[in-house]
Amino acid sequence: MLASYAVRVESSLGRRYPEAPHPYRDDFQRDRDRIIHARAFRRLENKTQVFTRRLSDHFRTRLTHTIEVAQISRTIAAALHLNESLVETLALVHDIGHPPFGHSGEHALDEAMREHGESFDHNLHALRIVEQFEQRYASHPGLNLTFEVREGIIKHSHDYAPADYPELAEYLLDKRPPLEAQLIDHTDEIAYNTADLDDGYEAGLLKLDDIRQGVSLFDRYYREAEREFPAVRDKLKFNEALKRMLNHLVSDLITHTAHRIQSSGVQTVEDVRCYPERLAAFSPATDAQRAEAKQFLYCNLYQSAPLRPQKADGEKIVFDLFRHWIANPAALPASYQRKMETDTPARVICDYIAGMTDNYILDLHKKLISRVVTK
Repeated sequence: MLASYAVRVESSLGRRYPEAPHPYRDDFQRDRDRIIHARAFRRLENKTQVFTRRLSDHFRTRLTHTIEVAQISRTIAAALHLNESLVETLALVHDIGHPPFGHSGEHALDEAMREHGESFDHNLHALRIVEQFEQRYASHPGLNLTFEVREGIIKHSHDYAPADYPELAEYLLDKRPPLEAQLIDHTDEIAYNTADLDDGYEAGLLKLDDIRQGVSLFDRYYREAEREFPAVRDKLKFNEALKRMLNHLVSDLITHTAHRIQSSGVQTVEDVRCYPERLAAFSPATDAQRAEAKQFLYCNLYQSAPLRPQKADGEKIVFDLFRHWIANPAALPASYQRKMETDTPARVICDYIAGMTDNYILDLHKKLISRVVTK
């Protein structure tokens, strides 16, 4: 049973191009399936989350991270009586606009675009993917997703000022997104904070004692695991502590969001949209623990010396190829050359690079740049 403030599919603002209803799937379920079958979704399998596959092939990728976010999101949506199909769809699409090489690739693309008076935003790029780049249907361009999914793509993680983005006016930028979209920013962080501790420890880049000292929530549950399982090896106690840390974050998000909903008095989706702030949130104590874990990972993993070379390599590859095509636009594939009739060369090149997997961009760089340099 859905709560009164949950999004109901029958109240959806609909698709850009009207379609007949499906006999046994509602519109949000159809959107989920369209995303799963999209080429851009498949490419997440070969896009870096934190570690490139040059280090190991069993750490998280953008795809496995996305699946974890979807699992956590559905659990929380069910507990809060929100629309699980919409939440799952938004979780599955939330990273579809990320370029190769993780955040270093995103940073490099944004810097390259700013040299031309433009910028790169992975949420806005994701909207371009589902609206324009995915061409699967004879009756309409893009995936023709419902308004609520398109809105959640751009608004799940932060608010855009209406005056700065007039082209997004249809997405109600002066209002909050529904709770289903608000959840995704938090579930994304729950997933990557716990997963990156796991992968960092497995890679030997994070030491157990350092994690315990720097992440108080993890240490609390590690001490519990030591008391309950004193004879097992450290890795199993680590796994137990991490599982309990994840459960703590999920449980707190459910409990505190439910409390905020009740205290706010919201009764409808429109009430949620018009509320002065987002309602999905951790309690103050847990939010401080979340921020501590995030800061620990930033200082000890994301900015660590062993990862700097792969980050620098990724940024250089993006810059090299971007500047190569700026100087030689005729070297772009014909389909991208045609796009320059309606978009700037910088935007077209940015779109091309952002869609690449790690493996593909590495091969292209070797073919187009490295070969020239070594001659």
